[in-house]
Amino acid sequence: MSIPATQMRPGMVIKFKDDLHLVFSVEHRTPGNLRAFIQAKLRNIRTGAMFVERFRSPDPIDRVIVDEVKMEYLYSDGDDYFFMDMETFEQTHLKRETLGDAVDYLLPNLTIAVSFHDGKAVGIELPTVVEMTVVETEPGIKSATASSVTKPAKLETGLVVQVPPFINEGEKIRVDTAEGAYMSRA
Repeated sequence: MSIPATQMRPGMVIKFKDDLHLVFSVEHRTPGNLRAFIQAKLRNIRTGAMFVERFRSPDPIDRVIVDEVKMEYLYSDGDDYFFMDMETFEQTHLKRETLGDAVDYLLPNLTIAVSFHDGKAVGIELPTVVEMTVVETEPGIKSATASSVTKPAKLETGLVVQVPPFINEGEKIRVDTAEGAYMSRA
């Protein structure tokens, strides 16, 4: 199944150069007067080698159809992340190396799709939007309105995103998992 490069998300499994690769991170770049491109960090599932590849926006990407099982994220223990199958209640654990940047969006009880290829868990597909709580940011300005001014905010998983000045500690915000960017208040 071919998708445009702009629809690549962290955790997806794609076929690139006749090998299966896990998409670790995706960044949309628009450098100065050049055409926009997608820069993706990929990990070869067979060899474990990591590399960065650039794709033009309309480039077709072969997404590998893998068995997807709805699972609930339970907890992490060091570099191990534990998930539970929603139907059979079996637990599966994945390593941080397999999950990549997706670990920044994992909250307890979050329902995700875990991808299996030949009976082995190879990655996860996150929801497009995750609600997270701001745990650390500069104090908000009372008269601030949405503008191009932003400030960094640390979220409950350790992820840092740029937010408008009116966001305060303890507030829930919606974060786009593809870009790792603030969307709105929850």
